[in-house]
Amino acid sequence: MSNIDLLVNAFTTLIVTIDPPGMAPLFIGLTQGMTGGERKQVALRGSIIAFCILAAFALTGAGILGLLGISMGAFRIAGGLLLFFISFEMIFERRQERKEKTSETAITRDHLHNIAVFPLALPLIAGPGAISATILLAGDMPGVVDRMQLIAVIAICIGLLYLVLKIAERLDRFLGVTGRAILTRLLGVLLAALSVQFVVDGVKSAMAG
Repeated sequence: MSNIDLLVNAFTTLIVTIDPPGMAPLFIGLTQGMTGGERKQVALRGSIIAFCILAAFALTGAGILGLLGISMGAFRIAGGLLLFFISFEMIFERRQERKEKTSETAITRDHLHNIAVFPLALPLIAGPGAISATILLAGDMPGVVDRMQLIAVIAICIGLLYLVLKIAERLDRFLGVTGRAILTRLLGVLLAALSVQFVVDGVKSAMAG
């Protein structure tokens, strides 16, 4: 796979697992009662924290696996299965329900002070799917330049998410329930195909090793 193909694959995988359109209605619910300025502050802080989390895993994820004695092939299979489960939830609208429950729990516990950290940055933006995808992608991009490019892709994805959160209210009205459902299902099918490819690559790597 060429470098451009790897970057396109990285962008597609991350943008689907982060799921900016699906985040818009959740963000509106989380920040209900806030002013426009407060919402922007929460969106910016949450996006920066999520970027730092994913960038850290892009740099150290493979090293952590090595310390634990987990081969990249095994993690590709496990990560692919996890992403496939997430795609299944997206197609059948179960992921949105789970995220909504997470956001509702957070509102009752700590409404304003740390909402950008929990649940916005973690686990809604930098959730298990995005973290797994980041480590998987980092395994295919071992060089220093490759990792810097991966971090740049993460920054672009998080930047797009931040823009979506800034216009969340307008975007949610524009898409509506039907538009969100169609878009989420399409992204879910795409993620299912990508996750199967991760599993296939993992099996090949494990057998070669």
